[in-house]
Amino acid sequence: MKPQFSSSQSAKATRTALRAQVRDARRCISDKEQHSFAATATQLILAELTKLEAKHVALYLTNDGELDTQPLIRALWEQGVNLYLPRLHPFTKGNLLFFAYTPETALVENKLKILEPVLDISKMILPHQLDAVVTPLVAFDNTGGRMGMGGGFYDRTLANWQKIGKPYPIGFAHDCQQVQSLPSEHWDVPLPMIVTPTRVLKF
Repeated sequence: MKPQFSSSQSAKATRTALRAQVRDARRCISDKEQHSFAATATQLILAELTKLEAKHVALYLTNDGELDTQPLIRALWEQGVNLYLPRLHPFTKGNLLFFAYTPETALVENKLKILEPVLDISKMILPHQLDAVVTPLVAFDNTGGRMGMGGGFYDRTLANWQKIGKPYPIGFAHDCQQVQSLPSEHWDVPLPMIVTPTRVLKF
């Protein structure tokens, strides 16, 4: 059964303030630093994906100052790894679908102003068929807690990953996105691994 999402006003206020603070810090990273950080983080996460023997990997296209995934995308294509991008579910609010992503994939902008693959069921993969999901995040804490944008998309996608062992979730973020602790709810799915430009954190 998929988790239901609700929250108290106080928790919402705390989360909103944290999101604003961390997103501001992320946006202040210079282009030069972004390039350097992405290069080092890519090497770290590539080593982890190799250990996992991941052949089907979902990831995201960078938005709003996130750690750039383009170097990772290029490297995984070169290694022959099958890549997938999320798309907002057209009928079920708050859920994601995943579609194959190649250099020829046509992309469209969704209602969140994020590029996603066009709807082509022949190129869709189910979450449990993925080996790993590289997840975007706004903030993370010392226990692997993850805070996203508040829509619950990845929490729903990953709700059962521990029961079946797939897809293995890996957070990908700047070091400045770490906070000491995050307000958590019962539906929040903690991450077993988070990769930053300087560290591989395992929980």
